Amino acid sequence: MLYIVSTPIWNLEDITLRALRTLKEVDYIACEDTRTTATLLNHYEIKKSLLSYHSYSWVAKLDKIIALLNEWKDIALVSDAWTPGISDPGYPLIQEALKNNIRIIPIPWVSAFLTALQASGLPINHFLYFWFLPIKKWRQTLFKKLQTIEETVVFYESVHRIERTLRDLWEYLWEDRKIVIARELTKKFEEFNRVTIKDAIDIYCKKEKQKGEFVIII
Repeated sequence: MLYIVSTPIWNLEDITLRALRTLKEVDYIACEDTRTTATLLNHYEIKKSLLSYHSYSWVAKLDKIIALLNEWKDIALVSDAWTPGISDPGYPLIQEALKNNIRIIPIPWVSAFLTALQASGLPINHFLYFWFLPIKKWRQTLFKKLQTIEETVVFYESVHRIERTLRDLWEYLWEDRKIVIARELTKKFEEFNRVTIKDAIDIYCKKEKQKGEFVIII
């Protein structure tokens, strides 16, 4: 069986008892970064064989993992943080497992964008999730589309593009549009800024050093 196991965003206490039991019982754990997963496993004194499975190796590793599953081995798929399949190569593995009639069992918990939505203060009964915005192709088209979308929109942004994205939002929307920017989620210095786009530019575009990954909600 293939278990899709959600792991903590950062705080190692944010994991379910069922997830811990699954990680203890499976034969292998397929993970993005073996060092990151080892930190979690060591914290809970779990010893397992790890299979590296990330964005640069998944094509080469896919057949091996499917072969193990076909040998009746139980494998847990984890990402570096939160729920597999959202921003990692979990999707092709899940698709291939289904083609091979392998049973898939989800072990649910958190994701960064859902965590940010919970505390955003914006409506979340209807929302659109975009992962990371396109860097070049379709970027302008997407920003124009945002002008007509009534639902809450949530996406990730990197420290290297936060300034550009905020300025694009200012250009295509309006400066007093409400925006929530979350970072360092579940960490000691967890931060939520619930401001206008203009204020967000003043906050984030004038700092020399930015750290972490951002969740942006508009």
